[in-house]
Amino acid sequence: MEEFVAEYLDYYEETQGVLPERLAEFGEAYREQGHLTRDQLYDIAYESSTRSAYHVETNPPERCREVTENVLAVTGDFSKLQLLTGLSGFKAPTASCILAALDPERHAVVDTRVWASLDRLGYLDGRKESFDAADYVTMIEPIREIATETSYTPAEVGYALFAHDDDVREGRLH
Repeated sequence: MEEFVAEYLDYYEETQGVLPERLAEFGEAYREQGHLTRDQLYDIAYESSTRSAYHVETNPPERCREVTENVLAVTGDFSKLQLLTGLSGFKAPTASCILAALDPERHAVVDTRVWASLDRLGYLDGRKESFDAADYVTMIEPIREIATETSYTPAEVGYALFAHDDDVREGRLH
């Protein structure tokens, strides 16, 4: 798996995936401020899914702050993701960007491509096109397992899994 992750991390730069450097910037701001603003949430959503980012602007600024402060206060992966998906514009894949930005040593950006790669590698069974907080928990467990087996973080493993699907998928994504 070490070689697999290394190969596909290199390939990731050729994909249309979220930029790890941008997520690192958001994570640094989140840790320093103890919350994210609506504008910061919009920027993260735009990085992840330009089509649905405008929904973030319907959240009251105070709610954005409250939810992102609360994410820091809870420990469970399901609870963290469930809080974030309570905000307009944040389904599980976009919410996972926030968690990966906040703590790349524990979290990864997940989506259809990551699920498909985990399925191809035998960690999951079957394909999926939409996700909720429970699905995030299902995906993050094998991602952390791979990270433990390799010298990579869960965030890096997630990027590699995304790139793998981008490389091997035949046909359209949806």
